[in-house]
Amino acid sequence: QVQLVESGGGSVQPGGSLRLSCAVSGSDFSIDIMGWYRQTPGNQRELVAFIIGGSGTNYSDVVKGRFTISSDSAKNAIFLQMNNLRPEDTAVYYCFVRKPGASPYWAQGTQVTVSS
Repeated sequence: QVQLVESGGGSVQPGGSLRLSCAVSGSDFSIDIMGWYRQTPGNQRELVAFIIGGSGTNYSDVVKGRFTISSDSAKNAIFLQMNNLRPEDTAVYYCFVRKPGASPYWAQGTQVTVSS
């Protein structure tokens, strides 16, 4: 049974930083894909970043170089460090875990707002 609890959203000015955290239970950090999607009203859900095996990472082109995803199996958590935030990063961010051959599990979502 997988459960996810997400935190770390908030409001910042352009150029600011936030760190999202997702506490995960019931996951296998060595084989599960874990990461974040984001969504704004009227838009399709966008994959932001994911991590597998504790080190293999992938990023959307629009966040590459600004965002860093990491995992800590001892803490049963993954993290998304978001630097140099832009207004277009404003969205609800959803942490997810996908086990091989299964549908993903989702956290409740956290709002990130970037505005001046």
